[in-house]
Amino acid sequence: MENYFFNLIPKEELEKLPYLPTLVDLLEKVNRDYADRPAVSDMVNTYTYRQYYERIGKRRALIESLNLPKGAKIAVFDRNTIDAMELFFAITTSGYTVVMLPAQLPAPAVAGSVKKFDIEAIFVRDEFMPMCKDLPIKVLPANETSDKFAPCANVKKEDLACIYFTGGTTGTPKGVMLSQGAMMRGAFNGIFMPGSVLMPHRYIALLPLSHIFGIIRGFLSCIYTGALIYSCEDIKGMLGKIPAIKPTCLVVVPGLAEVLLGLVKMYGVGFLGGELHQLICGAANVPPKLIAMFKQFGITLLEGYGLTESTNLVSGNANVEERPESVGQPYPGQELKLVNGELWVKGENIMMGYYNDPQATAEAMEDGWLKTGDLARFDEDGFLYITGRIKNIILLKNGENVSPEAIEEHFYMDARVRDCLVKEVEKDGEMVIGIEILPRMDSFENQDPQFVGAELHKLVAEVNAKLPSYMQIAVTKIRTEDFKRTGALKVDRKNN
Repeated sequence: MENYFFNLIPKEELEKLPYLPTLVDLLEKVNRDYADRPAVSDMVNTYTYRQYYERIGKRRALIESLNLPKGAKIAVFDRNTIDAMELFFAITTSGYTVVMLPAQLPAPAVAGSVKKFDIEAIFVRDEFMPMCKDLPIKVLPANETSDKFAPCANVKKEDLACIYFTGGTTGTPKGVMLSQGAMMRGAFNGIFMPGSVLMPHRYIALLPLSHIFGIIRGFLSCIYTGALIYSCEDIKGMLGKIPAIKPTCLVVVPGLAEVLLGLVKMYGVGFLGGELHQLICGAANVPPKLIAMFKQFGITLLEGYGLTESTNLVSGNANVEERPESVGQPYPGQELKLVNGELWVKGENIMMGYYNDPQATAEAMEDGWLKTGDLARFDEDGFLYITGRIKNIILLKNGENVSPEAIEEHFYMDARVRDCLVKEVEKDGEMVIGIEILPRMDSFENQDPQFVGAELHKLVAEVNAKLPSYMQIAVTKIRTEDFKRTGALKVDRKNN
């Protein structure tokens, strides 16, 4: 329902924000429309959109001097620096394909990525150089540039722009191929949120640019609307600078939202700078209680849903108070349908396939439809609800299928639960359903662990009373330490 999103922002702003087919079109637009606005800053140096455009052009000149073949893969191995922000645009507007490597990759994984994705050159942050100096490709410092300026290349909507890592729908790491048009559809969908989007917004690039949520909603959508983006080399260090930056909007994952909530409780809402009114939250389940807690401080937490294979944004929810459990309405330019309960998506935001993996591509795609691997439902007003992951389904010996997420949802409604994990465990020689609960200790007002355990066991009993017998929890564990988490701060189901 396109009007759902088009009605969120003022009509006069919408007219100034057309969908653009390529990253070249985006870069030319921001240089033309936002020339004198501040674009990127590291709190020492701040560059306007005109300066940013010129700096990217000099990066392009350096890249062209490498004499790589058209469409070559070029990697960026850096943190969320201005260098990385410039290199992303320089590579994709030169007609090459960018591979943004996660900063936490160990040396063997970097070498493996170079081989797997046929990378021919890599720009590397100084601290990572020891891991890359022996790679059999061109290795350049991330801060290297040229004195010359090179114009944008003639790229097309269908051209491959990026390769992003994902677990895919089967859990095996793959390289998702995203076209210029897909990246731009994702960036365009990300501009929609309630209120003015063309006001001088201030963001911090807290999420890695190597993650699809970080590059799309945390970066490209901000560029689209002429916002100022602060680089972030270290999240912990950057959190202390929030009061000085005074962000107007932040893009976060639920784990990071929890951290911000804890800081607000410790230092007061003024810690967030006094101008933060919206959080865009995704990449993992957003507990309804988290939405309610931020609302107490006058901050709206907006949630959504997407995958790397769909260039991040599939749906968004601007009605979180009325429907906190929904991931919202589908964004423009897509078709959605349910096939045996599984959500399938089709549109120009969908990946071109997995790099050099036709079998995995064929398993995930059918007639242009992406099989998301997510179980879902729609309500009578067209709002989407994700009810679980097919690969997480627990098959009981009686033949019943149990979605762990369907059980966990009951616990996320309780403000005393920070996180939980439902899985199969062994009890008396049989496999049963168990749960591990990480309590929100400040909700218990410093009560002793025995009291906390008793209260959460009562909660398990209350939830069990609502569930059919085959879904009921037989084993409960109260955690005193955090779960192992993925790079997106999700609870790691494989390693907990």
